[in-house]
Amino acid sequence: MWYHDGMICTGETYKSAVKVTFAKGTSLEDPSGLFNSSLEGNTRRAIDFHEGDDIDEDAFKTLIRAAVALNRSSAR
Repeated sequence: MWYHDGMICTGETYKSAVKVTFAKGTSLEDPSGLFNSSLEGNTRRAIDFHEGDDIDEDAFKTLIRAAVALNRSSAR
């Protein structure tokens, strides 16, 4: 789990993927379309990374920063 003024995301490993689940994913803008899992929920959104996937590092960092900013705004 990663925290900063609240939970940012969790990481889970599976045989076929590594899943990164954002606790408040539905409240985050995802213009790059990184969220590809847990899309039916009301709060969380996830990204499943598979072996060989190209990862848009800049978009992922932007998503992490947005989650931190959201936590900071909620903490006040």
